[in-house]
Amino acid sequence: MKKKILAAILSGAMILSATGCARTAGGNTTATTESADTTADAAEEVAEAPAEEEAADDAAPAEAGKTFHVGVIQLVEHPALDAATQGFEEGLQAALEADGYSVEFDYQNAQGEQANCATIATKFVNDKDDLIMANATPALQAVAAATGDIPVVGTSITDYKSAGVINDNNAPGTNVTGASDLAPVDEQIALLQKLVPGAQQVGILYCSSEANSKFQVDLAEAALDAAGIAYKEYTVADSNEIQSVVTNAIGNCDCLYIPTDNTIADNMSIVKNAAWPAKMPIVCGEENMCKNGGLATLSISYYDLGVTAGKQAYEILVNGKNPAEMPIEFVSEGITTEYNPETAAAIEFDESLLEGLTAIEMGE
Repeated sequence: MKKKILAAILSGAMILSATGCARTAGGNTTATTESADTTADAAEEVAEAPAEEEAADDAAPAEAGKTFHVGVIQLVEHPALDAATQGFEEGLQAALEADGYSVEFDYQNAQGEQANCATIATKFVNDKDDLIMANATPALQAVAAATGDIPVVGTSITDYKSAGVINDNNAPGTNVTGASDLAPVDEQIALLQKLVPGAQQVGILYCSSEANSKFQVDLAEAALDAAGIAYKEYTVADSNEIQSVVTNAIGNCDCLYIPTDNTIADNMSIVKNAAWPAKMPIVCGEENMCKNGGLATLSISYYDLGVTAGKQAYEILVNGKNPAEMPIEFVSEGITTEYNPETAAAIEFDESLLEGLTAIEMGE
């Protein structure tokens, strides 16, 4: 598919989703927010950006001693995404310096705002960065819409194809490749069955405009169907709705399942404050969500995920590899089944059901 079509689709998707899952809770960030007019103009500029040609074959290896300029866009600040960015930067910098190269990172945090993603993506393109790393699906979609020329490596992306940025996991066919954070959702549901063996109704909580979450929800529902367990989706549009939606779910379900959803992950304290008093067990899609109020998880290491993306970036920058021909990578090692001992105590959970799970080290 030509990049002109891809850019048009992604630009339209960003504009339509600008009202969904905006971050409204507090939190520190390192990026400044542009004015509303500037953001709107930047989004329009991205939407009208001319199409690039399809990705070319592998480029020539980098000249010795070169300093690379890498733009890093992270959707929002929360521990999983922070760990992925850290792993990417540290892994890539170490690999480059070992071979006599250097790198300068331009880190920008979009504060959970789609319009900010478009602004940052446009900045990186105008800066003519050598490579862009996009952390989380909306950030990747913004960058893919902004350029079909600069190599892009994603991380913390559940499914690249459903995000509309590649053609196939084995042969992306665009300027985008990366590492997927898809954990074995069927095993997460099996964990839920082990912990709540008598569950008759499972509540599935996620942000309705996060494509990565919907992909996992579909897998979870297939696993629940196979197990003969009823479920109901509880969706939020932004953080303002979380408390009321969680309260509603608690009144109608035996337990909750939350996939790796950026909006929920950034606001797990709200979920915890509603779930703990109600003694509600929650199985989460990743470790840091579990640390912040969930009961248990089967999670990949987001730091390792970032390191994997850094290795891909190295191959592109130094060896001239073509992202269009680089398969999406999956982290298959270091997947751990863990539980939060503070949550277990707070909800007075039966400790015998936690046999075989590892207690999360809460001080990490």
